[in-house]
Parts: sequence; C-alpha cells; structure tokens
Amino acid sequence: MTVKKRISILGSTGSIGQNVLNVVENFSHQFEIVGLSAGSNIELLMEQIEKFKPKIVSIKEKKMADLIMENFKGVEVGYGEEGLEKVATHPLNDMVVSAIVGIAGLRPTYKAIKAGKNIALANKECLVAGGKIIMNEAKERGVNIIPIDSEHSGVFQCLKKEKKEYVKKIILTASGGPFFKTSIKELQEKKVEEALKHPRWKMGKKTTIDSATLMNKGLELIEAYWLFDVNPSQLDVLIHPQSIVHSLVEFKDGSILAQMSITDMRVPIQYALSYPERLNNSCLFSLNLAEINTLEFYSVDKRKFPSIDFARKALIEGESLPVVLNAVNEVAVQAFLEEKIKFTQIFKIIEYTLDKHKKENIEKIDDIFRIDKWAREQAHKLIKKGL
Repeated sequence: MTVKKRISILGSTGSIGQNVLNVVENFSHQFEIVGLSAGSNIELLMEQIEKFKPKIVSIKEKKMADLIMENFKGVEVGYGEEGLEKVATHPLNDMVVSAIVGIAGLRPTYKAIKAGKNIALANKECLVAGGKIIMNEAKERGVNIIPIDSEHSGVFQCLKKEKKEYVKKIILTASGGPFFKTSIKELQEKKVEEALKHPRWKMGKKTTIDSATLMNKGLELIEAYWLFDVNPSQLDVLIHPQSIVHSLVEFKDGSILAQMSITDMRVPIQYALSYPERLNNSCLFSLNLAEINTLEFYSVDKRKFPSIDFARKALIEGESLPVVLNAVNEVAVQAFLEEKIKFTQIFKIIEYTLDKHKKENIEKIDDIFRIDKWAREQAHKLIKKGL
C-alpha cells in the first residue's frame, strides 16, 4: 500500500495553489491535503475545504475564520499570521507548498523550515529577500527546497546528476511578455489590460505584470543564486517566446542541457510534489516538437527592460538591496494595477529607491521586515509625488 505524501498549501486560492490542488486531485492515491490557507477568497477556500477535507485551514480575517468554523465543525481554523504559521508547521505535514504572493509568504515558510518540513517553493520573495536566512536554516534542518517555478525546476532537473564545479552558466528563459516587440516610446503608454495579456502563461496579476516588466526574471536570477550556489556572473537570461525551453545549463566542456515541457505549471508542480520520484503524466498533453517547428532565442534589451540590471545590482551588492528591490517592485506594480502610475514609472521608482538606499546587513527575519517597511514607505512617497 502506497503511503500518501501529506501536503499543506500556503496560498491555496491563488493560481499556483489551484494548480497544486489539481495535481493532488489527479494523483489522490499519492497525495493528501493536510492544510490550506487563503487571503480573502473565502468562497473558493470553502469549496476547497469541502472537496479536500483538510485538518487545518487559515484565512486573513477573524470574521471569515468564524464563518468557516460555523460551516465546517471538524476543521481547525485560524486566521492572520498566527493561522498561517499553524498551517505551515502542522505536525502531519510532509511538505509545505509556499505559494503566497509577496513578502507575506516569508515568515510562514521560514517557520515551516524550522519545523523540519520540506518545501515546494513558488514564492520568489522567500529567497529574494531572505535567501541567506532561508537557505542556512534549510541546511541546518536537513530540509529539501524544491523549486516550483518552471525555470528553476528546469535547472534543478538539469543539475541533479552533475557536479557544481562543471557548471559554466545557468540560463533562465523568459517569454518576453506582452511587450517583447513594443518600442521603448510605445511602452510608456501601455495600459493595465494590455500588460495583463500574457502570451503564454496564466498567472496572477502581480506575477503577470512582473513578466511584462521582466522583473520576474530579475527576481528569478536572485532566486537561482541561492538555490544553486553559483556566482552572479554565471547567471543569464534569454528571451524565448515559445516558452518550451524553461532553462539551460552550460557546462565547462561546451555541452548544454535544456529542460523542455509544455507551458503548463502542473508539470513542475507535479515534479516538486513527487520528488524524487516521477509520476505518469497522463493528465496533460505531451510536448510535440514536430508541431512546434521553431525555437527562438534573443538577448534581453536592457534599455527597454532595465529590471534585469536592477536585479543584478541588488544581487551583487547583496544583503539589504534585494529586500528593497522586492518591496519597491511590489508597491510600484500595485500602483500600476490601480492606474496611479504609468508602466515605465515602475522602473523609475525602483531605480530611484535602490540608489537612495544605504546597504545594511541582514542577520535575522526582523531585519528584512524593517527594511521592507522603509522601502515601501519610500515607494509610496515617490508615487504620491508623481515620479
């Protein structure tokens, strides 16, 4: 009899969380749900509770938690940060899927690691803002961190049987987003609805805007640095509009390994959940290269997409710089979504705040949140001034 892997999801109502549950449903003989957490989407969370019968759930506000308790008598219900941490550290967890968008996912993920839980990581901010602390704690606890992002999952798979000293370069691919062929002049007038029309992936709004600015790829460079323990100079990005090759690893002998699959997040999610095993992918289409015909690769136009250079600066200088980068980007993206700033102002706000910041050492989680708060305040001031 197969022993099921027991999973809790931080961010079950988001795009990644829903895909995780789809995989769990398709492989119900392999996985079971222990815990679910959500922000404010109580209707969807209650549907998930009904279907997957978790032991514990958490939601943002107490009044929502009270409503869930009224409807589901046998489920432990929490709310706020304390509720998140209880889901993350539940004793029955074998693996915690970290899929909350933004810095809010950092502390519960850290708590899960301290509790010895393996992590399937889809929250970029955990490693962008807290890479040193997260990776040191994972190493000390003997915890596996398996990336869910398709690019990092690809690198993880390519490197699985290779020695780190043989690696020359890790290349992450980017679709180019909706504005790959847009001129710099046209870019500043692009509207929210245009930026949300991603050509390949279905993602949440924040992640989709990050794809349009290529900041998602900048943040992924920082993630890759922590996940794979390489030098910043060994990390690169290529535009690959087909989004079939998710990443490439070049070795010292000139060989290049590429990881390829269809553009469906359930592929890397399934691998992360089943690792170190691979499950039969009977629920998804296979990749048919004969139908694709062409795979294209282009260099990044860094004048049009300066996010990559911002991320490199933050990565090379280290410590508090990535925290600032992440925080300011979150604020600027939200301001654009609310139509308070133009698309290209996202870049200006990030650049100005990074230049203004004086680097500080990061020694503990509280340092991250203190610097994060400062960066957000600076960004809000710039937005108010109309930079």
